[in-house]
Amino acid sequence: MRIGTVRVSGPSMVPTLLSGDCLVIRRTSQVRRGDLVVARFRSRPTLLVVKRLAEEQDDGWLLSSDNPFVEGPSGVADVEAKVLFRYWPLIRRR
Repeated sequence: MRIGTVRVSGPSMVPTLLSGDCLVIRRTSQVRRGDLVVARFRSRPTLLVVKRLAEEQDDGWLLSSDNPFVEGPSGVADVEAKVLFRYWPLIRRR
């Protein structure tokens, strides 16, 4: 399947994405620095993460979080899909 959905869990992408946000994703190899993606760290292949592409390295990517206060796994990751848009919630309450 080339198009799919994922649900964000955790605070690593705040303020861009909040826990509970739902995303439409597309499987593709056409990505570039700055894109939001769904990826797997090579050191933790069972963990699926939503992160921002920071830098290409070793035929994979280094990822970054938008939230500077959250630490998480690091290392080279392989991109599974690119985030196209957030579809839920339609409007965020502040």
